[in-house]
Amino acid sequence: MSRRYSLPLVALLLAGLLAACEFSESGTQARQSVAASSTSTARDPASALPLIAARDLPPEGQRTLQLIRTGGPFPYRKDGSVFGNREGVLPRRPAGSYREYTVPTPGEGDRGARRIVCLAVRPPTPPDAECYYSADHYTTFRRIRP
Repeated sequence: MSRRYSLPLVALLLAGLLAACEFSESGTQARQSVAASSTSTARDPASALPLIAARDLPPEGQRTLQLIRTGGPFPYRKDGSVFGNREGVLPRRPAGSYREYTVPTPGEGDRGARRIVCLAVRPPTPPDAECYYSADHYTTFRRIRP
């Protein structure tokens, strides 16, 4: 290759590399921006836990929430039993204040890990009651938006 072609070729390759880097960087920034906006979750002011709308619960969670609101009947013997909040993730309440309910998991042979925990009120829990969803057996909770 002669010298007169090599300098323009090198310049062209460098320009292409720089453009590719800029494109890649802006693509990364765009992806990071989208990821940040999707992970920035609204939080419940009282508990500081992330919020979830009832319509965003899995279908089984929506059915369980409806059963809670109407007072049952519940498919599992332990549904409605006292939740002790031993993990301390939920707001502090007097002992016996919370009740737990199973959210069935398709394909699971037992109760699975999903639960809804509600502040116990009488009559049955109204739609705006304090309820929380856990998909991982009480490790994390999200407040179900009233």
